[in-house]
Amino acid sequence: MSLWTSLEPASATVDPGSSTRVRLRVRNTGDVVDEYRFEPVGDMAPWTTVEPQTLRLYPGTTGTVELTFAPPRTPDAVAGPHPYAVRITPTEHPDAVTVPEGNLTITAFSEVRAELVPHTVKGRFRGRPRLAVDNLGNTKVTASLTGSDTGDHLSYEIRPSNVQIEPGRAAFVETTLKPRQVIWFGAKQERPYKLAVRRSGVEPTDVEGTYVQRGFLPRWLATFFGIFLALAIAFVMIWIAYKPQVRTSATEQTEQAGAALAPSPSATPELLPSTAGSAPAEQPQAQQPPAREPEDDGGAGGEAAPAPEKREQPEKETSGGGGGGGEKPDVEAPEPVAPGTTIYGHASNRCIEVAGHKWRDGAPLQIADCTGKNWQKWDFRPDGTIRSLGLCMDATWGGTANGTVVQVAVCSGNPAQQFILAGPRDLVNVQANKCVDVVDEKTGNGAKLQLWECSGRDNQKWSTR
Repeated sequence: MSLWTSLEPASATVDPGSSTRVRLRVRNTGDVVDEYRFEPVGDMAPWTTVEPQTLRLYPGTTGTVELTFAPPRTPDAVAGPHPYAVRITPTEHPDAVTVPEGNLTITAFSEVRAELVPHTVKGRFRGRPRLAVDNLGNTKVTASLTGSDTGDHLSYEIRPSNVQIEPGRAAFVETTLKPRQVIWFGAKQERPYKLAVRRSGVEPTDVEGTYVQRGFLPRWLATFFGIFLALAIAFVMIWIAYKPQVRTSATEQTEQAGAALAPSPSATPELLPSTAGSAPAEQPQAQQPPAREPEDDGGAGGEAAPAPEKREQPEKETSGGGGGGGEKPDVEAPEPVAPGTTIYGHASNRCIEVAGHKWRDGAPLQIADCTGKNWQKWDFRPDGTIRSLGLCMDATWGGTANGTVVQVAVCSGNPAQQFILAGPRDLVNVQANKCVDVVDEKTGNGAKLQLWECSGRDNQKWSTR
């Protein structure tokens, strides 16, 4: 070997989001002039910069190369020691490759973000918001959750009340809010509340929301019932005070008609013999009262009302759809997975699929042999999202740097979930303006996807079929 190397220092420490430098000294121990090419390798390679990248040395001379490490402040930069290496390839002897190795320790940082979904909930007896807790740090987070409000108007049921979240992951907590007192009548009232994510040694992270408590019966319905009751009482009082006296005079008129038909007791003895023959003929006319129909006898006191007709009662519907006045609770149905198309890479002729082959928030994307299964089918939506298994293609944590992992996540409308098939071959993330790229230009099954500057290479070319 005609090369001597030394790392100064051999072990370094760096904070995520900042940078540190390590000096690499190189000596040409051979007898010819040689040029050396430097290339970082290993897991730290995406965050390592070498300056200069080539160095020409005469025999017996020493040169210096600076390695700059700049891990991002993201969950990808996991806290702890990480080995790194630099491949040194001499131009005159390309087979005599030297790989000096060192150790880089990334310090830990903690960052938690919490969000209520939805921010405002409405209900008469309860509300059910969800709390999403994201671990944006590079260490595991253990936290407990509590709820509170001004005036102690609500009680809280939180499931689970304690969570452990790995770096770069999220936990969803189901929360049930119950008012301590029901509003039977009246307008709705707003109840501001607060959920706190508590961690040991750190100030709690508070998330504020609003619970809108509705009255059991609306105010207008209570007013209507009050007016209706007052009118009913007034009507009853008026009816009692001014009840009409209904009587019939049919009997009195019948007695008067009978008295008119009866003959006078003194008329018969006074009849003359000469008129005796004519009296029988004239007597019926003289004694006959005005003809009256039996129906008119009852009409002297007023016209009789006709008897009410008997109406048939309509049969009640026994169908189950007509009963019950209560509102059915809204049930959130899962979004249907529309059959889509496959996306295959030009370099590998393999299809993009969801790792794990099942619905999982945060599952990374990879390439594999095209099988036409659901986890390889994608639906291009008008809103710019590309979906599979009911999840959206997503840049992890909204990252825009080279090397950001491409995954699937719950569709949220975040700009990091906007992709277009440009070119017509480049699959571009709109927010980062970077192409979907196969890590290390691999072509085998299971190779992961990332965002990278668009370069036109085949491992960034995609088509649908």
